Amino acid sequence: MVDLIFVAENPLSWHTANIERNPKHYSFLRYMGSKAATTVQNFGAAKIYFNTLVPVNNAVIKYGVVSRESFIEDLLDWNSLYVSGRLHKPVLVLQNYDDGDIKMALEQNLYSALHASLLLLPESFTEERLCHTLASLSYRGDFRMKFGEDRSKVSNIVKCQMEHFRSLYEPVIKRLDQWVDVDFLSGKAEQDVSPSAKLYHLNLLPKTLQMGMLEEWSCDGKCHDLEDILRAAAYDTECGDLVNAEIEKIVNQSSWSQSIKGVLTAGIFKSIKYSAMKVSKMMKSLNKT
Repeated sequence: MVDLIFVAENPLSWHTANIERNPKHYSFLRYMGSKAATTVQNFGAAKIYFNTLVPVNNAVIKYGVVSRESFIEDLLDWNSLYVSGRLHKPVLVLQNYDDGDIKMALEQNLYSALHASLLLLPESFTEERLCHTLASLSYRGDFRMKFGEDRSKVSNIVKCQMEHFRSLYEPVIKRLDQWVDVDFLSGKAEQDVSPSAKLYHLNLLPKTLQMGMLEEWSCDGKCHDLEDILRAAAYDTECGDLVNAEIEKIVNQSSWSQSIKGVLTAGIFKSIKYSAMKVSKMMKSLNKT
């Protein structure tokens, strides 16, 4: 199934026109009108509305609608890692348009993904492992990865798209050559894992991730400064585990809210069919393993 994302300047107007043009794409919510669809879209962290199992030209697609504002916010801050996580992987842009804010947010999202991934990786690693880490960020903490998703999903994404990952991240890696060195000919990579390097990456993580770390360190009831927390984390031998835990929290929250929303946007029958397809794919993967 092909996944599509539409960024809409005005989701209410978008749903109004789409319900009129393609009413069968929607669940029972179409009878409640575009305001109801927009309200459901804004529910939860991801703020995206999906129509799934839609037949188009002898293919089956799933398409999501997100507002421009929510799209940019997730790219910059990782509020949900739902849309931003998809864009850590290579995608095909169907329509380019001159929007400086979106271009900047898309680029910043790649930098954030690289900073986070380097904090999760050891001093020496391979290019393939780097790509696997980048691709896996948005699946960490997703309850569906335990049951309902293909266990080889991330590996499958990476193996068939190594060249696309390289073209996407090579410019970003070269701009961070002070901290990481990737030999694209041999596929071997090394990075600076000193506290100063870790602090550099921590300072450039998205806001939601940083605030999660601050909240975790403030569980003792004391008031902590973000700068002090990040410095302490940089010297902590378990720095990568701390970052991973916060990523998992973000993804877990958005995966649950989006799954609940999916029952409304897809309807009961489509939800059951879609879930059955996922489970079937997971079982086939387990049998191969």
